[in-house]
Amino acid sequence: MIYLALYVLLISGTDFVLFNLGWCFIYLGFLLFLPINTPIVVQLVLGFLTGITLDMFFDTGGVYAGSAVLLMYLRPWVLRLLTPRDGYDAQDSVNIHQMGWQWMVVYLTILVGIHHVAFFLLELGSFQVFGTTLAKMVVSTLYTGLTLLIIQLIFFPTRRRSR
Repeated sequence: MIYLALYVLLISGTDFVLFNLGWCFIYLGFLLFLPINTPIVVQLVLGFLTGITLDMFFDTGGVYAGSAVLLMYLRPWVLRLLTPRDGYDAQDSVNIHQMGWQWMVVYLTILVGIHHVAFFLLELGSFQVFGTTLAKMVVSTLYTGLTLLIIQLIFFPTRRRSR
């Protein structure tokens, strides 16, 4: 919930916007860095609660909730897609030091990209200014993904996989 509090209190409404095109959705770290073996029902509930909380703060009518639930619904499929050759261990977590930076970049790019496409299309509601919306999707995905990578490098333990 630290990610959610940081997003609401510090980042939203401040100058953490790149060229009025890129927003940093740091709260996604809470959802994306959940343990790999988290049950899907728990993931969906956490996604909905996180999203609806943000929707209440920002009066966005379900945009955060819809995109967060979609993100959590697709997360297990992306994890299966990125499963290492010898599988995940029971204690594996989404950690750059355990999984490697290439795995983490692909994981974040896919899931943050999916979230941002859903978020900005729900926010837009039509295809009238699709070029600007596409630019927002790309810049925000890069900005959020890079920020989450930096958070992983700084704040997550450096325990290596023992294989």
